[in-house]
Amino acid sequence: MALTKEQIAQRIARELQDGFYVNLGIGIPTLVANYIPAGMNVVLQSENGLLGMGPFPPEGEEDPDLINAGKQTITTIPGSVFFDSAMSFGMIRAGKVDLTVLGAMEVSDQGDIANWKIPGKMVKGMGGAMDLVASARNIIVAMMHTNPKGESKLLPACTLPLTGVRCVKKIVTDLAVVEVTEQGFRLLERAPGVTVEEIKAKTAGKLIAAGEIPEIQC
Repeated sequence: MALTKEQIAQRIARELQDGFYVNLGIGIPTLVANYIPAGMNVVLQSENGLLGMGPFPPEGEEDPDLINAGKQTITTIPGSVFFDSAMSFGMIRAGKVDLTVLGAMEVSDQGDIANWKIPGKMVKGMGGAMDLVASARNIIVAMMHTNPKGESKLLPACTLPLTGVRCVKKIVTDLAVVEVTEQGFRLLERAPGVTVEEIKAKTAGKLIAAGEIPEIQC
């Protein structure tokens, strides 16, 4: 069965390492904050000026003045610091972020990402995505494998305006964990009960599936 958004975030949390500085994009990526392994020291950074985000607050304990870049209410951890967005983007552009987790509308089998604009639809702006993909040491994408029409979001080439070129390292979808290589997408894991054939049928870009592909441990 396909993974839920929470399970996608849970699987991505296993990519975290002790001491990492991590930026979480809007959407599914924000859920990763709820699944940081106990005892692991990971510092979450937000473009709107916060270093040291915690998990989402329990219902009824939200502080409307404490939000992330996506305007969701959040918590802080001991030692959190606040600053202006100029300093926040300075951290990003200086390469201080070890890992960025982003949502996407499309990813190509060369690692290009499109996640900020659909032509003809109004957008409020680029946000921090372009700075993040240009500067972070590692980019993981969290998204659904197909769009609402059932069309693949893993493509030979992106059709939407690009955010970054050849920057995505790994993708976790509701169907699979995929690594971007020079030869194209490489299937690493599949969702429980989902076959390799189903993943191939829903992947428009080049997909390499060699050997026994293990199920994602949720």
